[in-house]
Amino acid sequence: MSSSLSGRTVLVTGATSGIGYETARRLAERGATVLLHGRTPEEAQAAVDRLVATAGVDGARLRPLAADFAHLEEVENLAHAVVREHSRLDVLVNNAATAAPERHTLTVDGNEVAFQVNFLAHYLLTNLLGSAFTTDPGGRVVNVSSALHRTAAIQWSDPNRERRYSRLAAYAQSQLALTVFASDLRVTAVSVHPGVCATGLLPLYGNEGESAAEGAQHVVRLCDPATEIVNGAYYDRSERVAPAAAATEDRTIKRLNKLADLLVGHTA
Repeated sequence: MSSSLSGRTVLVTGATSGIGYETARRLAERGATVLLHGRTPEEAQAAVDRLVATAGVDGARLRPLAADFAHLEEVENLAHAVVREHSRLDVLVNNAATAAPERHTLTVDGNEVAFQVNFLAHYLLTNLLGSAFTTDPGGRVVNVSSALHRTAAIQWSDPNRERRYSRLAAYAQSQLALTVFASDLRVTAVSVHPGVCATGLLPLYGNEGESAAEGAQHVVRLCDPATEIVNGAYYDRSERVAPAAAATEDRTIKRLNKLADLLVGHTA
């Protein structure tokens, strides 16, 4: 039997479907209090109701939260709500992701949508949650990344990819940024590629994938304080492997922080 996570509070972004939903389910089944993030209050509440009805999870351990990550103001409001309502947070699972649209699309904040939803929103959220994070051993951030980060390059002079846009390159760039962010010394964090799963992102990878539940297992394992982690480590499913070289370069980490601070309108 896997160890109990009772007494631990975990925030899972993008928890209304796919790997995020299955991660929330497994964490709640093991006794954690799960803050379940969805794009709208209705989607978050529906996911909570579904977990109570179909997984027999105690509704008292689930808290629906909403923020549309295409609006950074909503991300800020989400962070403030978490800090206000929860004196401590043990784990943050940065899972929410969108496949970039076929056409180049900017958010209201002026950022390419995949870069904002998949990376910038998580960067902002993680930094704003700093005061709620536990200092106990086992406190950590788990970034749900992708093996596609290896194909990516961050376009420093054109992060929005105005000049040459490809949805695959935009998605891969957002995943590389998320993987680089795990090496930031301000946070204890790891990244994980949960495998190619049959979720809304599958078209980016091909036709076949494992179930979202299988992918979620690899995420949940890293949320468990019994799993020792090394800051900045990258896992391909359950194996620790080296990420793309850029992901651990000090210069890249500093440069990304500077770019992200600029784009989210915050200074570190």
